[in-house]
Amino acid sequence: MSQKNETTVLVLALLITLGLVGGGVWWLIKRSGGNLGTLVNNTPSQGQSNLKSFSQVQNVPSGVFNYGGSTTWVSIRNALDPAIQNALPQFRLRYVDPDRGAPSSQTGIRMLLDNQLSFAQTSVPIADEAYQQARQRGFTLNEIPVAIDGIAIAVNPSLNIKGLTVNQFNDIYAGKITNWSQVGGPNLKITPYGKKDRDSGAYIQFMATTTEALRQVAANPGGIYYTSAPLVVSQCNVKPLPVGRNSNKLVPPYKTPFVPLSQCPQQRNQVNTEVFLSGQYPLSRRLSVVVKQNGQIDQQAGEAYAKLLLSAQGQELIKKAGFVSIR
Repeated sequence: MSQKNETTVLVLALLITLGLVGGGVWWLIKRSGGNLGTLVNNTPSQGQSNLKSFSQVQNVPSGVFNYGGSTTWVSIRNALDPAIQNALPQFRLRYVDPDRGAPSSQTGIRMLLDNQLSFAQTSVPIADEAYQQARQRGFTLNEIPVAIDGIAIAVNPSLNIKGLTVNQFNDIYAGKITNWSQVGGPNLKITPYGKKDRDSGAYIQFMATTTEALRQVAANPGGIYYTSAPLVVSQCNVKPLPVGRNSNKLVPPYKTPFVPLSQCPQQRNQVNTEVFLSGQYPLSRRLSVVVKQNGQIDQQAGEAYAKLLLSAQGQELIKKAGFVSIR
């Protein structure tokens, strides 16, 4: 084979390989606005420390500090905020809802840019536009990853289906798959529920909150919704679906064996954090604290909050909240 032909073959092989790998991460790129920062990697995160307890974190400012953002963080807030307040009573945290729209990663970033928050919590990467707006206002934004999360797909308990591939899931929310029979289920119209700040399409029914969306799925045999795994897996009225990069290997976001919903709430299903950390589960992402780098007390508060969450005590509470430690 000539050198020219060998080069051509190598280039084609490289393109095919990139295509196969790219297909596996397409969903995350699409949902994050084209930013690969949402992908999980197991390298040490920025701002990571080896501190064991909250009391060892230095430069924690005194005062009342507003923060807000992603509803994915609700169980982390419930687990960590009381413990932080107990250890550091001078560092008073106040969660603030947006003045318009429902709480989300995007509204949290907007409020941070508008000086309504000292720092924000996000489950998606910061959009380029937000970085530009920050620079125009004389500061920069910094994402500090503190946990790993998995997206779970919720359906009605009556739906008889083994699971979905990432491509099938994407096609449902792109309006290409409209009936459950197209993915091995019954002849039943699919009703996708979503949020305006992340989904688009006339076929999607938009919900203001995750609670309302899950309530609709529980009442609609053809309903589907997706959100953070800890918010879905433990529910008694919806069923989380296994997900795979292909139909031959569907990975459940819950620990097996699946606990029948008839036994809930006495027994609840638990999040399978191990498959998020290992990368076996294809819909994983990082949760980050967004810090306003302006050389002022807001930056000090945001960096201190991130250090608290990255301490051994913080990471242990994050695991108890159903997420994966990033350390």
